[in-house]
Amino acid sequence: MIFENIFKENLERNELWLIITFKTPYGPGETMDLMVKELEKLGWEIKFKANWWTADVPYGLIRIDAVHNGKEKIILGKWILGDKCRVIKVDNAGIEAGKEEFFRMVDSITSTLIYDPVIRTMREQY
Repeated sequence: MIFENIFKENLERNELWLIITFKTPYGPGETMDLMVKELEKLGWEIKFKANWWTADVPYGLIRIDAVHNGKEKIILGKWILGDKCRVIKVDNAGIEAGKEEFFRMVDSITSTLIYDPVIRTMREQY
């Protein structure tokens, strides 16, 4: 699949974060499942996985925390819908740079959701 070679080339690097920007024809759940299956096939144990996306704009974010032989890695998948799977960019980042990118992407997604009437009502109630 699309991620296998990227995982093989990057998961053993010293940086904590592996950030992959890509296109996918699949929905958020199926895309995350594909990434998880490829990681598990390479022997990585999944400790945490989450998915954020927007309904009105076809893009999202996948975070997978994985461990292999005592090594911890956080995989961040920044995706946009497309007609086929295609990797656009691969970055390896240290703790702070990866964390910044993660929070920036979550903010980007949630800021588009603030205009959703259901979410706006929920925020006003709490």
